[in-house]
Amino acid sequence: MTSPFSPKTLAFLRTLARHNDRDWFRLHKPEYDAHVRGPIVDLIARLAVDLRAFAPELIADPRVSLYRVYRDTRFSADKSPLKTHVAGHFPSKDLSRGRGAALYLEVSPRRVRIGGGLYMPAPSDLRLIREHIASRHRALHRMVVGKAFREAVGALSGAKLASAPKGYAVTHPAIAYLRFKQFLAGRELEPGVATTDSFYPELLRTFRAVAPLVRFLNAPLIAGAPAGLSDIPFVRRR
Repeated sequence: MTSPFSPKTLAFLRTLARHNDRDWFRLHKPEYDAHVRGPIVDLIARLAVDLRAFAPELIADPRVSLYRVYRDTRFSADKSPLKTHVAGHFPSKDLSRGRGAALYLEVSPRRVRIGGGLYMPAPSDLRLIREHIASRHRALHRMVVGKAFREAVGALSGAKLASAPKGYAVTHPAIAYLRFKQFLAGRELEPGVATTDSFYPELLRTFRAVAPLVRFLNAPLIAGAPAGLSDIPFVRRR
């Protein structure tokens, strides 16, 4: 299946990195729309169909899934106004915007990142996820040691506590998973892969492998937790 991205996608993003300026971008926005935004919108449209087969609860809609090109520089030392990558995420239809785990894709001149998970859950959400893990850790373990997950993304990753979280003994059978503060599963590919016919099949294969983890993490939040604040899944917004 032909990728919607082309060498012109990567070339434009490389040029944008050299001219990270709003005035320059306004002059070249038609090129951005043709070679960057247009292709990822096409990709999201494909996923809106294909996610139905294995993750129908996730949203694939440019109005939700597509990240803006403009950076939020309020709390960053880097005041460059524009992102030099294009990215999208695919969150749950059953959670408020910005909350919960999601699938994630990023294409840049440096790399392609594919995967999903939960980057920075609110304390209340993390507490609910840990309760869910404590009672369902065998299901989580089978998932992350399964062949599809291991071949697609390797292993579950993310920041961890040095010891057991409050309320759990270090001897708890799920302690290896309860220590996680983030739940990330992803892979990096060479940037040129995004322009090849193998890109979309690899994207789907990875998303199929990670979707059960996203579903597992979202289950206790969907069950009726109060809304919390979550950051972007898989990687921080840049």
